[in-house]
Amino acid sequence: MKVVIDAAVCDGKGYCKRFAPDVFALDEWGYGKVLVDEVPPESVANAQAAVEACPLQAIKAV
Repeated sequence: MKVVIDAAVCDGKGYCKRFAPDVFALDEWGYGKVLVDEVPPESVANAQAAVEACPLQAIKAV
C-alpha cells in the first residue's frame, strides 16, 4: 500500500501523524507529509485509519 497527501487540500490538522506516526509527519509549516515509499505491513491498518480520519480527504491510498 502506498499513500499520498494532496498538499493543496491538507489543512494541517495532523490526524495523519496521530494515527500513523511511522508513516506520516508534519512539515515545518504543520502540514502532513509521507515518510515512506511503501507502508509497512504492520502499519497498514493505522495508515488506513489516517486516510479515513482526514477531514478534508487529503490523504489517498494508492
